[in-house]
Amino acid sequence: MAKTIALIAHDNMKPTIVEWCVKNREVLARHFLCGTGTTAARISEAANLPVHAYLSGPLGGDQQIGARVANGEIDIIIFFSDPLTAMPHDPDVKALLRIAQVYDIPIANNKATADCIIKSLEG
Repeated sequence: MAKTIALIAHDNMKPTIVEWCVKNREVLARHFLCGTGTTAARISEAANLPVHAYLSGPLGGDQQIGARVANGEIDIIIFFSDPLTAMPHDPDVKALLRIAQVYDIPIANNKATADCIIKSLEG
């Protein structure tokens, strides 16, 4: 059954999530993908995958995805965050992580966890 997967990455992590999506293109192509602004556009272009783009994270994209989680419309979040750089929209990021936890949504914050989640979708 197809899942809706949100793809998000902080600026320094965009190359990493794009590379990860290209590597996992075959599995991701069987699911509905969405993401925040630039991340969605870069993944779509590099991996040749349709990715519905919301606003950029700092402009409300994290909150848009959080609202979809609350409405039961997101199944998985892949969020490659940058733990070493302060983010001006950190409260939005924390709200997204909290709402994902409240609604029991699997969320990967790094490549290792994303690899575990994608393996569960391979079957």
